[in-house]
Amino acid sequence: MRIAVLDNDRSQADLICQVLTSAGHVCQSFDSGKDLLGQLRKDSFDMLVLDWQVADMSGTEVLRRAKEKLPGTTPMMFLTSSSAEDDIVAGITAGADDYMVKPLRRGELVARVQALLRRAYPAQNGAEQLQFGPYIFETRPGRLLMDGNVIEVTHKEFYLALLFFRNIGRPLSRAYIHEAVWIRETALPSRTMDTHVSRVRNKLQLRPENGFRLVPVYSYGYRLEKLGAS
Repeated sequence: MRIAVLDNDRSQADLICQVLTSAGHVCQSFDSGKDLLGQLRKDSFDMLVLDWQVADMSGTEVLRRAKEKLPGTTPMMFLTSSSAEDDIVAGITAGADDYMVKPLRRGELVARVQALLRRAYPAQNGAEQLQFGPYIFETRPGRLLMDGNVIEVTHKEFYLALLFFRNIGRPLSRAYIHEAVWIRETALPSRTMDTHVSRVRNKLQLRPENGFRLVPVYSYGYRLEKLGAS
């Protein structure tokens, strides 16, 4: 999962990212609310971990504005230096899903983050078979079927298609797709991603008559749309 961390203490932000990266997530840190919200205008995250007291903006304001830019199911956890009940109530009332009091304990941080992610994305928790309409993704062998027939796809095409189906209706930025599918391949030509998307569209027959449409989002990325009745 891709997680954004907001903390104006750089060493604290680095520690949190180190812990979450070790747990298998992709982590990006920010030291101001303005920087985080600016990034949310052009990119997407699966979860936010927010310091309740950053210098440039209140925790309530960061939460409110972040929620306007992300899907309603995106989990948000806040960090506070105070265990005072009023601060905790304020955070939960503002819409946070959980909180932790500093100093952070690594094991508890991972456990709380994993619990929030399991609740927010139940279809992604180790299921060996995921179904979306006529499409079945068998995640362990990396096999893809449509109406019971195997579709021949490469490893990258499989995970690219699965990424789109796990985010139906949600615009995905090119940067997000790059990190999720190509991971450590930093020098990725633009046409490489476009070619893979085109292959996924054709091999899976993502056309309106089949109930799905994979479309470009101008100057941003791509979105898979589900058409008709759900």
